[in-house]
Amino acid sequence: MNEYLNRVLKQTEQNNLNEPEYLQAVKEVLTSIEPVIEQHKEIYEKTALLERMVEPERIITFRVPWVDDNGQVQVNRGYRVQFSSLIGPYKGGLRFHPSVNQSIMKFLGFEQIFKNALTGLPIGGAKGGSNFDPKGKSDNEIMRFCQSFMTELYRHIGADVDVPAGDIGVGGREIGYLFGQYKRIRNAYEGGVLTGKDICYGGSLARKEATGYGLIFFMREMLKAHNDSLDGKTVIISGSGNVAIYAAEKAAEAGAKVVTMSDSNGCIYAPDGIDLDLVKQIKEVERGRIKEYLKVHPEAQYIEAVKGEDSPVWTIKADIALPCATQNEISLNSAKILVKNGVKAVGEGANMPCTIDATNYFLENNILVAPAKAANAGGVATSAIEMSQNSMRFYYTFDEVEEKLDRIMVNIFNACKQAADEYNHSGNYVMGANIASFKKLADAMSAQGIV
Repeated sequence: MNEYLNRVLKQTEQNNLNEPEYLQAVKEVLTSIEPVIEQHKEIYEKTALLERMVEPERIITFRVPWVDDNGQVQVNRGYRVQFSSLIGPYKGGLRFHPSVNQSIMKFLGFEQIFKNALTGLPIGGAKGGSNFDPKGKSDNEIMRFCQSFMTELYRHIGADVDVPAGDIGVGGREIGYLFGQYKRIRNAYEGGVLTGKDICYGGSLARKEATGYGLIFFMREMLKAHNDSLDGKTVIISGSGNVAIYAAEKAAEAGAKVVTMSDSNGCIYAPDGIDLDLVKQIKEVERGRIKEYLKVHPEAQYIEAVKGEDSPVWTIKADIALPCATQNEISLNSAKILVKNGVKAVGEGANMPCTIDATNYFLENNILVAPAKAANAGGVATSAIEMSQNSMRFYYTFDEVEEKLDRIMVNIFNACKQAADEYNHSGNYVMGANIASFKKLADAMSAQGIV
């Protein structure tokens, strides 16, 4: 490895002990941009460009006290990692999940910088959230938590400063409670401060569908570049949130058959195809568990997840795998099973869902990989479209937003392909995505001086 890159990696490891997810994200990016570093080594080293890029501009950590329905005071920890404002206001989701810690917040924020750069839109990178678990909580408990969380967060955000959105555990309900408290504190309607809002108070049509749709648009372009398509393919999907549901919807429109969906308890396997309307009812309306699918379709198979082991989704034979649940859900072991079962392409709908070993194994076996920072960018791209609508006091139709999203995803794929081709790694879209986004960020960093 390039001496400068190696030194930065070692220094980053020393500075971020006990943060494995963050170090994984940094290593994945830095090792793949080595050809670019070689070209500009002297100037990058002299200006400590990489050292500045891997260090967040600001990390905010705060206490979130709230009262449960029994009158007991609970305390959680809140985060906002404002990683980079090089090309626009900080932009990135909020995650409410018991696994949330500083390492996960930093990895997500770091990924967000590159993802947002690929969209071609003027948005920087950030991420935030809390170790609060919405699962099993009443609406009133979630409202009280969100109001307490925003009572601190409001000081650090704004339409031209930092624009949060949703992520795992933060959907339309949570965004509504957060926005209501922000408006109450600020005594002003500032629609552009949060995205993922409901249509009735300033949200964008197609935002809920955007990440899943964008994933399929990217997959379509990637497969087309290799003289293939989604039509007639068997697809396995993990997760059953917005990304998974709407990736399944758009994949089915393209002629694919989706046979799995999952949650943290297990997965359903329906060889003749998933009943997506039922999954929407269970997950979006009833907020239930995926196992309830069997009440209507007892012929489907339910495979229980075993804590600490790989998801059973990846044992199902399929042409295309779409991990849409969480980070590091496809291990090297699962990657080997997928390859053995004949998978042709993997599309990362979640953030960093494959371990580095798994990604490398796919690439070594000529499996097409659509990396998260490119394939997962549809959500934040549509959030930026929501921001522009809020600024204009004007709203696009669903079809107009979807058309804009499609065009953005095509441009993202073309940027990844062009970068991979330019550096003699044709077909490696992981490297292509990292190089294309890094070059844009490096140019902006160089232009703005030592800040």
